[in-house]
Amino acid sequence: MGSKSLLDRFRDLDGHAKTLDDFRIRTMSGATVTLVSGFVILILLMMEFSAYRSVEMKPSLSVDKSRKEKLSINFNVTFPKLPCHILSLDVIDISGAHQENINHDIYKVRLDPTGQEISKDREYELGDKAKKAKEAFEKTHTDADTPYCGSCYGAEETPEQCCNTCESVREAYLRKSWSFDNPDGIDQCVREGWSERMKSQAHEGCNIHGFIEVNKVAGNFHITSGESFTTGGMHVHNTHNTPYLETIDFTHHVHQLSFGNQVSGIHNPLDGIKQTAPEGSFQYQYFLKVVGTQFKYLNGNRAISNQYSVTEHERSGSRSGPHSPGGLSGIFFNYEISPMLVIYTESRRSFTNFLTNACTIVGGIFTVAGLIDAIIYRTERTLKKKLELGKTN
Repeated sequence: MGSKSLLDRFRDLDGHAKTLDDFRIRTMSGATVTLVSGFVILILLMMEFSAYRSVEMKPSLSVDKSRKEKLSINFNVTFPKLPCHILSLDVIDISGAHQENINHDIYKVRLDPTGQEISKDREYELGDKAKKAKEAFEKTHTDADTPYCGSCYGAEETPEQCCNTCESVREAYLRKSWSFDNPDGIDQCVREGWSERMKSQAHEGCNIHGFIEVNKVAGNFHITSGESFTTGGMHVHNTHNTPYLETIDFTHHVHQLSFGNQVSGIHNPLDGIKQTAPEGSFQYQYFLKVVGTQFKYLNGNRAISNQYSVTEHERSGSRSGPHSPGGLSGIFFNYEISPMLVIYTESRRSFTNFLTNACTIVGGIFTVAGLIDAIIYRTERTLKKKLELGKTN
């Protein structure tokens, strides 16, 4: 026998030796296993391709380095049983910063008892009658030798100060921390019909929406009745300027409350919440934990926003109420800013990973199918031999 050639030796390395077609046996069970395994491979490959094309959001934590920046708070709240002119918005934080009676970037919309819009003003105005009365009065005194100077009723800060309108008298009272509860005793208010307008608006509602900018420290913003001011280093409210309201009902509907930019996919827990006050002078407290959130997309874009969780608490503001006594009625949003930043990064599986998994699926299914086919074939042969032996006997 001659020695093997180099090609013959190389051919001996074949780990997949083939048999002649004459020695192959094809069975119905084998065909069934092949069809089923092919169908399973097709389904799994489609699922793998879908997973390969899908985008995942992978979260990670980092330290928020933007603590010195301002944080915008967007809100939209409706008070169906309180007129706009008695509501005030204030912000207080632990750094000592105060924003009182905020009206910039804030819109107040008057609502009739059915909830329909009456008028929309960036800064609430008491009405046209006051403006017309002021214009007519100033026109009458334009040519006078001595210009008109209305009394501030003891609230003037300097002897030369004039209060020519009801609003200027009210502001002077506010600076003195005096209660503005007797407008009928003030000539300017009588002339402008201030009391009549307040009575006509007693059954109106109000929608307040807009945004405020705050420091990235713990604090609160609140919507309450009566103007606010600071006296003796304390933040207080004048709650005696609502003589024409039978009760201060802080039933409210929070349409929206979010922090920072609006990004799709972020859920704001307070959006759509409705609260009905069981009695007058009721106080609602919302405690918010705010966490900065950043999204990194596959196209290189970034979006920065915030998420928050909320805990609610409510109590009666009247001393005769069933809850803890005392306290200012209104809604308070107490927020705490987390020093951590949650980063969501979009990612997609690599093509190499898809190819590896696809090969694993095909090879694994065919291997298992071969084992199943061999078991079925051997079982059939064994049963067939037993039947033949039984007939012979």
